[in-house]
Amino acid sequence: MKFTQGLVIAGTVAGVLAGASLAQAASIAVGKKLELKVNPAKMKEERERLWAQFGGWCAIKDWHPAIASCEESTEGGAKFRTLTLKDGGKIKEKLLDEKPNFYRYEIVESPLPVKNYQAQFALTPDDDDEDEINFAWSAVFDAADGKSDKEAKDVITGIFKAGLDNIKATASAK
Repeated sequence: MKFTQGLVIAGTVAGVLAGASLAQAASIAVGKKLELKVNPAKMKEERERLWAQFGGWCAIKDWHPAIASCEESTEGGAKFRTLTLKDGGKIKEKLLDEKPNFYRYEIVESPLPVKNYQAQFALTPDDDDEDEINFAWSAVFDAADGKSDKEAKDVITGIFKAGLDNIKATASAK
């Protein structure tokens, strides 16, 4: 399979913004996508296979190189995941919305230089290529107090790039 990587179109980032409350509308948007070549005759099967491997709420521990473990929990009917980073840091995230091949979440606690962070992770057919499928990861957020917008954006861009690069490497090995 051939793989390419590029920026997520503005519409994907706008989708995250639409989910954020106007009071929390964030000022920074980041998005990345990974395009995977697939057999168009088996698009449904490929989506199911790829989502089963990479799309679960705690599957991130299996494909993101910075994540050592992921623990799911429920509080007041809401689903959370606590990611333990390989450097020992912890990130607690709340699931806001979940649909087939899609979820949206927010960071509740984190050592990252961001606040008001909401993101989405999705797997969709490519709009203009019948033989491609896209993993799209996008977020909106503000820089944490005392941090620059550039620092916050660079950290999140690096996180997305590392994760999608590892999906690319893992998927191409199959």
